[in-house]
Amino acid sequence: MLQPSENQSSGQRSQFYSNPNTYGTTNTVSSPMEQATIGRSLVIKGEVSGAESLFIDGRIEGTISVSDHRVTIGRNGVVNANISAKEVVIMGKVHGNIQCTDRIDIRSEGSLTGDVITQRVSVEDGAVLKGSVEVRVSEKSQKKPAEVKVEAPKVEAPKVDAPKTMAAAAGN
Repeated sequence: MLQPSENQSSGQRSQFYSNPNTYGTTNTVSSPMEQATIGRSLVIKGEVSGAESLFIDGRIEGTISVSDHRVTIGRNGVVNANISAKEVVIMGKVHGNIQCTDRIDIRSEGSLTGDVITQRVSVEDGAVLKGSVEVRVSEKSQKKPAEVKVEAPKVEAPKVDAPKTMAAAAGN
């Protein structure tokens, strides 16, 4: 632990000694998001799959499958692969088909060459998208509620003899 030097009097302590038990801690409300990172210098050829979100700033060739999580391609990321994920965010370059169960977001410097199947699409100004886009309705909204047949009770309108009513009104 740091102690004040002998030249400092106890009343002239620097800011570092005012409270020796104060640390730069951060309070986390929830657990930190687990995310695997593929750094700039890494090159992966083959199949990448997992059960956590993935950040790619390097190069991948093959397939990427993280069904219930997000795949983020960083500004330095180059991906030549088909991607299957819940959400895909592209800031780098992707060449391949993408299938998302939630959404795809192509940021301003990102580019995608390939076909997309997703529920939601976001393409910012400056982004490049070459390929087909198929927007599907979520499975939850595809399920139709059970059809219920309701029959209204049959009510007959009272019969009015129009000529007699008119004649009676005219006689008064």
